[in-house]
Amino acid sequence: MADSEKWLKWAREIQALAQTGLTYAANHYEEERNKRLMEIAAEIVGEHSSVAKEEAEKVFMAQPGYATPKVDVRAAVIKDGKILLVKEISDGRWAMPGGWADVGDYPAKAAEREALEESGFQVKAKKVIGVFDANRNGRPMEFFHAVKIVYLCEIVGGKATPSNETSDVGFFDFNELPPLSENRTNLKHINEIRAHLQNPSRATFFE
Repeated sequence: MADSEKWLKWAREIQALAQTGLTYAANHYEEERNKRLMEIAAEIVGEHSSVAKEEAEKVFMAQPGYATPKVDVRAAVIKDGKILLVKEISDGRWAMPGGWADVGDYPAKAAEREALEESGFQVKAKKVIGVFDANRNGRPMEFFHAVKIVYLCEIVGGKATPSNETSDVGFFDFNELPPLSENRTNLKHINEIRAHLQNPSRATFFE
C-alpha cells in the first residue's frame, strides 16, 4: 500500500475495532471509549479526503455488529470474445456490471441482478472466476474492507440499456479496454478472466 493510502488503512482498522467494541461493550465507559475511537477514525477520513468528518462518522456508526468484510459481486460477460463493461456515472470510467450483495442474497443471484440493472442484459452465472481481496487490488474500496467475487456469466436475454448508475454499455476487446474504474474492475481481474477463457479447466483464483 502506498504511503498516501496508509491513513485509509488506519481509519478502516480503527473503525472496525470500534464497531466490534460497541457491539460487545459491557458498560457505559466501554461504549464511550469505542465511540471516541469511531470519532477518531472519522477525523482521519475528514482530514485526508473530501468527505466531511461528520458524514464519515454517520456512515461508520450505521454499521452494526461485529465488523466483517463487505461482499462485492461482478459479472464477467463475454460475447464474441469481448467483455461487457458499463460506464459508471460516478467517475466516468468503465467496469464489469456489479455491486454490493444485499443481505439475504445468493451471491451469484446478486451478480445476475446487478448485470440486468446496470447493463440491461439477463445473464446466468456459470463459474466463479475468482475471489479477490478488493482492498489490495488497484485502489482501496471506499472505507470498508471488501471481498470481490467475479462470476463468468452468459447472456440469456435482454439488450444494452444504461441505468441510473451507468451512462453507457458496451463490449470491448481485451486489448482495447477503455479507462477502468479500478475500485470496481482492474487489470488483475481482467487478466484472470482471460486466463479462464483460454483454459476453461483453470481452477478458481483466490487470495
